[in-house]
Amino acid sequence: MEISFYKYQGTGNDFIMIDDRADVFPDHDLSLVQKLCDRKFGIGADGLILIREVDNHDFEMVYFNADGSQSMCGNGARCAVAFAKFLEIIDQKTNFLAIDGVHQALVAGEWIELEMSPVLSLANAGNDYFVNTGSPHHVKFVENVSDYPVFEEGKKIRYSTAYEPNGTNVNFVTPLEKDEIHVRTYERGVENETLSCGTGVTACALVYGNQKQLKEVNIKTPGGKLKVKFSQSADGSFTDIWLIAPAVRVFEGIIEI
Repeated sequence: MEISFYKYQGTGNDFIMIDDRADVFPDHDLSLVQKLCDRKFGIGADGLILIREVDNHDFEMVYFNADGSQSMCGNGARCAVAFAKFLEIIDQKTNFLAIDGVHQALVAGEWIELEMSPVLSLANAGNDYFVNTGSPHHVKFVENVSDYPVFEEGKKIRYSTAYEPNGTNVNFVTPLEKDEIHVRTYERGVENETLSCGTGVTACALVYGNQKQLKEVNIKTPGGKLKVKFSQSADGSFTDIWLIAPAVRVFEGIIEI
């Protein structure tokens, strides 16, 4: 069977996008997802996203990591919104369903503003932090993240006994300015450093914003710049969380599956 696909990237986090409103993609075959995401033998991507019809919402985003596992993906969701706009499913606003629930988003050209799920609390993880922003994230502040061994140290934490059996994503953070941080990420499911991670930069922004009493944090990643805006309640919970950055269509094609 031939299937059409599109390739999108959000600050260097890249995804295979498939219009599956006819519900024909065999998503039970995780080996197929792995093959398509393989950068040597497939199309190559950090993840694969299906756009499907769903009642009471504009669309459903079904997301797979490159290894076939599933989670929420912030940059993937932004790309899904851009793809839905390209497919003329939506216009400038949308209400869609993802694995962690309902999300709102706004489209302004290539810039996508995505409302993330509320975060009830920030948890201490030794000297570091743990935050679930739809996907689990260990957040560690380091002196110079540009030179930090992200792959080696991230892999240790991702597979540590503290996070068994499912593991965690790991984010390393260095403050740059009062309202800006530099973030690099070891991403679970990709099992490598990615150029950006939407749920990860959101987690880092909430931790840093809590420390500095900010409501908006700018984030530098190897793949580009993002912004996170949010509100924090007296009980420490976070609501009205928005992840803001470009999402760009790169190319399209047809592949035999």
